[in-house]
Amino acid sequence: MQQPAALPARPGGPEGGAQAGGGGWLGALRFDNLALRSLPVDASEDGGPRAVPGACFCRVRPSPLQNPRLVAMSLPALALLGLEAPAADREAAEAEAALYFSGNRLLAGSEPAAHCYCGHQFGSFAGQLGDGAAMYLGEVLGPRGERWEIQLKGAGLTPFSRQADGRKVLRSSIREFLCSEAMFHLGIPTTRAGTCVTSDSKVVRDIFYDGNPKSERCTVVLRIASTFIRFGSFEIFKPTDEYTGRKGPSVNRNDIRIQMLDYVISTFYPEIQEAYSDNSIQRNAAFFKEITKRTARLVAEWQCVGFCHGVLNTDNMSIVGLTIDYGPFGFMDRYDPEHICNGSDNTGRYAYNKQPEICKWNLGKLAEALVPELPLEISELILEEEYDAEFEKHYLQKMRKKLGLIQLELEEDSKLVSELLETMHLTGGDFTNIFYSLSSFSVDSDASKLEDFLDELTSQCASVEELKVAFKPQMDPRQLSMMLMLAQSNPQLFALIGTKANINKELERIEQFSKLQQLTAADLLSRNKRHWKEWLEKYRVRLQKEIESVSDADAWNTDHVKVMNSNNPKYILRNYIAQNAIEAAENGDFSEVRNVLKLLENPFQEAEDLREVKEDAEEEGATATAAACAQETRSRLPYCSKPPLWASELCVT
Repeated sequence: MQQPAALPARPGGPEGGAQAGGGGWLGALRFDNLALRSLPVDASEDGGPRAVPGACFCRVRPSPLQNPRLVAMSLPALALLGLEAPAADREAAEAEAALYFSGNRLLAGSEPAAHCYCGHQFGSFAGQLGDGAAMYLGEVLGPRGERWEIQLKGAGLTPFSRQADGRKVLRSSIREFLCSEAMFHLGIPTTRAGTCVTSDSKVVRDIFYDGNPKSERCTVVLRIASTFIRFGSFEIFKPTDEYTGRKGPSVNRNDIRIQMLDYVISTFYPEIQEAYSDNSIQRNAAFFKEITKRTARLVAEWQCVGFCHGVLNTDNMSIVGLTIDYGPFGFMDRYDPEHICNGSDNTGRYAYNKQPEICKWNLGKLAEALVPELPLEISELILEEEYDAEFEKHYLQKMRKKLGLIQLELEEDSKLVSELLETMHLTGGDFTNIFYSLSSFSVDSDASKLEDFLDELTSQCASVEELKVAFKPQMDPRQLSMMLMLAQSNPQLFALIGTKANINKELERIEQFSKLQQLTAADLLSRNKRHWKEWLEKYRVRLQKEIESVSDADAWNTDHVKVMNSNNPKYILRNYIAQNAIEAAENGDFSEVRNVLKLLENPFQEAEDLREVKEDAEEEGATATAAACAQETRSRLPYCSKPPLWASELCVT
């Protein structure tokens, strides 16, 4: 494998026009770095952590890695840049990708820079944040002239790294790489991931913040998007926050705010720029209305596949409406509206059911950041008039497709959806698999077929053992007793260390856990079948109305099933699937990451069992270690299975 090479002198970059990349497979890349020509760049050579006032970017240099090697590449993502699958020497192409997309060498025309932004994190203004582990390499012109910003995540220190080291590790990089591509193939707006490159360089991480750090491999992901500018990019102008005392680094620089608005709107919303070129207030209002609607539609899409972002801070919200910054994300398995995917989210601020309102809150912070170029009374009115209506409209449209309601749009549909979710909640139904199963439900099923279908549905519900794990009390009884007494005797002190909602949730968990001790598997199955039979009868009545409104019931049924199968994925990136791939990769076997990637590129299609989607052993060139073989034993489940019990212990922070 390629050893680290010395970085060339910092490229000055073209003043305009595209410039070809280096030789080899990546020589086709054409750079035109418009963002750096349009926005102020801090050219200081000081690479240490510091405030960066008066600039949107600062020059940086990637830090070389030892023995970079390719974990996986997404050919569909790289095709955006004009890179075709290597026709001949794949091994040489992979080595070249590892060399350049680790940051060990720079392509001609690339101009590494880190972006300056601020953000509200968990509801509080954090001041300057910025690209602490990510680097803009430049903008590549695609085959049809479209512009793609490419970025390395994990390439080393920047002025925004604060006390960190600017590195990412294998486990988090694999998760981001796979989920970026999974979301795209689910049809959800997202940043893309072109490559994942690991190395022999190591950093120490305390994964669970429990005082047990371990050494992990430095890994870099090539990220691709039209832009990585985010809501927090406009918060660099924020004056001193009254609660945290922090402020943005570019306070009173309204000239830069105007530059940023001009750049963002003219580049990414050209139709708005053209329509309102002579009135900046109207233009900015139209822009805010559009990003409000895009954000509402985006979070509706998340809700419909059970995706939880995990850290919806303002610095993780895209200015063009993409899913951005995959950290402690998760796809829901058992449906729980209060599901929290981030082990660090102690208050549940970013729980699944909170995502729509949090995204609206974040838009409110963006509105504040646009003043005075867009008066708050205008943006707040837009937010109130547009966001909820757009979310509800898009959510219901998508849910109708998931239920195969393709002919009529009835007011009762919203209630049918909420009753379905309530039934899922009561029975511990697997969110993805329940929806996927519904396409095989027939309106005219006889009693025996209905019983078979009920067996299929209830097999996707939580077992008694799974429910016991889910509702296992999380507090020591003595701790809970102390908290309850404190809530009564000293509410002020209690408010500093806990919330009534958390205590109530723990009491509910204890009650549920106690009931489960008396529940038999037969009782649970009987109860679940009763709940599903009640909802299916309502679903049958609704489908019957569809059929009565068409002239050709057979044609309707064909379309009905087709729409359901193209809106209800069979395969999602479940935590246990990602964990299996990570553990294999940590043992030197990258084949599982590549297998999962291939499957996620076709989430709606039938595929063979997980072990049947292997690439050619020759093509992979990977030899499994004894540990990887042991891992294979643990992953006998097909990709579409409910998670095994051990998966409930996985914690992502």
